[in-house]
Amino acid sequence: MRMDTGLAVVHLFCRPTDQLDREAVLAATKHATEQGAQLVTAAVLGHKCDIAVMALSPELPVLRRLQTELQRAGLDVVDSYVSITEVSEYAKGMPEQMLQSRLYPQLPPDGLDTFCFYPMSKKREAHANWYATPYDRRNAMMREHGTSGRAFAGKVVQLVTGSTGLDDHEWGVTLFAASPEVVKDVVYTMRFDEGSALYGEFGRFYLGYLALIDDLV
Repeated sequence: MRMDTGLAVVHLFCRPTDQLDREAVLAATKHATEQGAQLVTAAVLGHKCDIAVMALSPELPVLRRLQTELQRAGLDVVDSYVSITEVSEYAKGMPEQMLQSRLYPQLPPDGLDTFCFYPMSKKREAHANWYATPYDRRNAMMREHGTSGRAFAGKVVQLVTGSTGLDDHEWGVTLFAASPEVVKDVVYTMRFDEGSALYGEFGRFYLGYLALIDDLV
């Protein structure tokens, strides 16, 4: 099964078991990259997991095989998220190069070693229903959101992937930042935007730092 446009994305949040086979883990990641997948790996702080593996590929079986092989190699996948790269309906008028970079990102970005992931959705409640709000109003709120994010240019790179119908939330947000403080500051700042303050719903946050899989296992 192959994507028509863009890339399929899976985030695997793992914990090593007593049966961890280091060489098998390395073989699994090597095989995925040889099949054209992009891999981002990170050490995660806190009790939720120890290792994050983010994989992107136009081929869903490549991601499925990677997941299977990592589990067989002794990594317990304690949480996951499935999404696809997309161009937002609010991105009309952006340069083609920027649109392509959203569909086919090259990760990780240089010099931004802090890793953060969280899922989010927009509310559908009587007092705040994003999907009952006219497009022009939604577009204005998203432009405000983008303006807030651009204040952190050079300090953070954000990849928003779509997951409506694919996972429990509607988007997955992956941040690559210069430091944990930048992650805190950008997320805090953007929560004051009307689109987040009134309509945003957030899932679990994962924070860590980029590291080679060789070192993580």
